Amino acid sequence: MLHVQKLRKDYGAATILADISFLINDGEHVGLIGANGAGKTTLLRCILGYESPDDGVIVRTPPDLVIGYLTQTIAADEPRAIGALLDEAQAELHAAALALDHAATALANATADQLTAALEAYDAALATFEVCGGYEREQRAAAVLDGLGLGAIDRATPVGILSGGQKTRLGLALLLLREPELLLLDEPTNHLDIEALTWLESFVQSYPRAVLVVSHDREFLNRTVGRILYLDAERHTLASYSGSYDDYAAARAHERSQQEQAWQDQQLYIASVESDISRIKGRAQNIQNGPKRGRDYYGGVSAKVARLARTRERKLARYLEADDRVEKPRQRWEMKLDFGPPPPGGRAVLHVADVAFGYPGSQQLFRDVAFDVQHGERIAIVGPNGAGKTTLLRLLAGRLTADHGSIRLGTNVRPGLLAQEQETLDLQRSVLATALHERAMSETEARSFLHLFLFGGDSVFRQVGLCSPGERARLQLALLVLRGCNLLLLDEPLNHLDIEGREHFEDALAAFEGTVIAISHDRAFLRGFAERIIEVRNGHVRDLALDYDEYVRIHTT
Repeated sequence: MLHVQKLRKDYGAATILADISFLINDGEHVGLIGANGAGKTTLLRCILGYESPDDGVIVRTPPDLVIGYLTQTIAADEPRAIGALLDEAQAELHAAALALDHAATALANATADQLTAALEAYDAALATFEVCGGYEREQRAAAVLDGLGLGAIDRATPVGILSGGQKTRLGLALLLLREPELLLLDEPTNHLDIEALTWLESFVQSYPRAVLVVSHDREFLNRTVGRILYLDAERHTLASYSGSYDDYAAARAHERSQQEQAWQDQQLYIASVESDISRIKGRAQNIQNGPKRGRDYYGGVSAKVARLARTRERKLARYLEADDRVEKPRQRWEMKLDFGPPPPGGRAVLHVADVAFGYPGSQQLFRDVAFDVQHGERIAIVGPNGAGKTTLLRLLAGRLTADHGSIRLGTNVRPGLLAQEQETLDLQRSVLATALHERAMSETEARSFLHLFLFGGDSVFRQVGLCSPGERARLQLALLVLRGCNLLLLDEPLNHLDIEGREHFEDALAAFEGTVIAISHDRAFLRGFAERIIEVRNGHVRDLALDYDEYVRIHTT
């Protein structure tokens, strides 16, 4: 169905993709992963024909293969209503349905003389409708909209007034309704709550055609793909691994272990040869410095010994230059994230009593909110999109004021908010100025600190507003470290982090001694992190003494 052969893509002097080859068969579900900036989007754009490779070929079978691509967002100024976009996504079915309605009306109103022709027209329209998928496809379309939480929205609703999350889900729905022969999904789980995630997993699992998924969601990959393509950001090459993400992770860990052992063996061999060369050279020198009466004889022997040393040096040089020499294993992720010990504080971290809140001119989001938080707890805030999770976190951080009730921090509690929309950052400041504004230190100290968060060289002078979302996320993490927070309030902290970055961040949180309250849609993160659940749903906030698996089991049964 899709065969990529020796594809290469350069931008100027920078190589993004080198010698990329893989095959996707009809009906196969494949995951594409790699670090941010590895070239995943570039590869997709080449497959779609948006960009031309500098070398290699992409073979589509058949040549007119229908490829569906999940665009990141729907245009903000889209003037049409939801219904118009849905009809466009199923244009053939929509036209066939209208033709069938017209034929049915003509048949109902036909005279005796017109009946035969009307029946033939109706049969032809019905046959066309069934070829397009018919009523079964209409039912699937309704299931897609319901599954993504869009079924209750009026078809006449203008797309422009939808929230960002609703637009993302609508874009996904439009793609799925087209039912392409090859489905390309780029981060499809963004902005999906548990219900929508569960539905999308089921849809992809049962999708009969080929699927290529780019995702940082380890759980989604485990449940939907049977092969992983790993794009190496350092070598710009691609490797294929059979099985789920967990199978890939185990295989990669085994490869790293083997490479580490082979490299250690290689270093021992090199050290042994170098020691032998040094010993032979020393012997030659000792002979050369021998008794004067035997200088000619000893000199001849010393020359032979010296030639032996040079021969072994040349052999070692050829070994060090050989293509099959084992490279030193690279660090999996170079960013250093260490919150360190939190500042001292009492056991009581947060007391929330009888809180209610609603935005001006809007319906109240929730009321009667009450819970306590103790030192060291790990709490996940969960619930459907738009229920008020981010609002609750902003209330806890003191960035919003409750309409009723109180929120009190414990003694010496120092909160720090990592905002999903990154609105806490001053976009006009440079990265370096942002760090210096947070804590008094020398420029050298600030640059050394920022280097731990992958801001090296002149990148520290870049204006925050010109940084990528991933760079701004790393900067927010750096500021939390500088503040020495003992209460971390994290709103989708894994957004813009690749899989290895997410795993490293989880390790850092596990070592943090303070208290953490987090909103996240990453189920692998929630499964290892959450010791307690606060659910925001339908105007109520429930405090549940459950871990994430227990919550999902109760909520989905």
